[in-house]
Amino acid sequence: MNAAVSPALSRPLEFLSAPECSVKVYDSFCDLEPIRPAWNALLDRYRMATTFSTWEWLSAWSRHLGATRRPLVLGLFDDCRNLAGLACFSIGEEAYCGRRIRVLRMLGDGTCDSDNLDFPAAPGYEDILARSVLHHLRSHASQWDLCAWNTLPHGSPVVTSLLREAARLRWACSETTTVSSAIPLPRTWEQYLSMLPGEERKNLPRYARRLNSRYATRVYKCADLESIDRSLDALFRLHQGRWESIGEPGSFSLRERQDFYRDLGRALLERGWLELWVLELDGNISAVQFAFRYADRVFQLQEGYDHTRPSDRLGYVLRGEVLKALIQEGVRVYDFLGGEDPYKKRWATQPGSYRNLRLALRWSKGGILLQAAKQAHDGKEWLRRNLPGGAWDVLRQMNRMRRQVLVSHIAS
Repeated sequence: MNAAVSPALSRPLEFLSAPECSVKVYDSFCDLEPIRPAWNALLDRYRMATTFSTWEWLSAWSRHLGATRRPLVLGLFDDCRNLAGLACFSIGEEAYCGRRIRVLRMLGDGTCDSDNLDFPAAPGYEDILARSVLHHLRSHASQWDLCAWNTLPHGSPVVTSLLREAARLRWACSETTTVSSAIPLPRTWEQYLSMLPGEERKNLPRYARRLNSRYATRVYKCADLESIDRSLDALFRLHQGRWESIGEPGSFSLRERQDFYRDLGRALLERGWLELWVLELDGNISAVQFAFRYADRVFQLQEGYDHTRPSDRLGYVLRGEVLKALIQEGVRVYDFLGGEDPYKKRWATQPGSYRNLRLALRWSKGGILLQAAKQAHDGKEWLRRNLPGGAWDVLRQMNRMRRQVLVSHIAS
């Protein structure tokens, strides 16, 4: 299907009141090219827009990391043929509760690269987009089994409408949360320093001065393609060196992810969104931070530094210099995205969270598995609360032994 209009939704949606709307269904990014300007215009109108909802991010992810999944993008158009909402998904086969099923994810999810995945909608079209999504999914239930929608931002109006409508239609549904954190940046560097814990307030300028006394230091943001390629090569090398030194694979062991970052970096630079920062010591790149900006918010995604110089605190010093520059430029939020890494707390972060939803038609295969998983989780939580501590530990140990035996049996 090439930029096709779904047969079930080719006419104005009969279940909606004025204004009349229609939904187009796209199954490749090539087919979406004609609405790229309208996509940008929609994000300009959506107050919660982030880089993760942009054409640049999702098209690069789809090319390099989403090859095993089929895109499914729903475009909501108003009565004047203006793009009023987007729902970007991908479909792939996955294991769930011991069964292989077709899982409908947010486009960009599934590889631990994307956060803040959302449903951008023009003001006044949030409920219409939510009902359109569920109407389409119910009308095409043979194409999917379970919706697994992760890292949805709290406050998303379409997500709120989706949950309300799914409850009305009696879909099977469960929700969990994952932790995120961000720094609300003040207007001056001095104000930010006053927000830090006492020890960090002393350490940040002290480590910067010490580094300057030991080396010829240079901190800069990449502003051209040549510096991007050199800096990304250093990022991959430094990041992998640190993680491989402790026996972990690292984020850039896959060539596909390296290609994703190169492609994405060029696209973000063209839009003026790239925040790729470098720390050089005596002319050699020793630390790199890959981030990007949307409006007055910067999202920090990956970093690498020379782990063989722990006393120099290279990543620490670079982040401090980056924060100082961003504050001067009027950035209001430095977002660490998801995860509970302890080091984030020393930077005066405020905790946040994402919503993770699982939805399915109640008596479908996915719905039955979802309800079974929920009952198993609820039963485990009941045991955790009500069993004596010693009995709970014994039960956990028995489960670990059972899994080990099962793995050994499968391996043999």
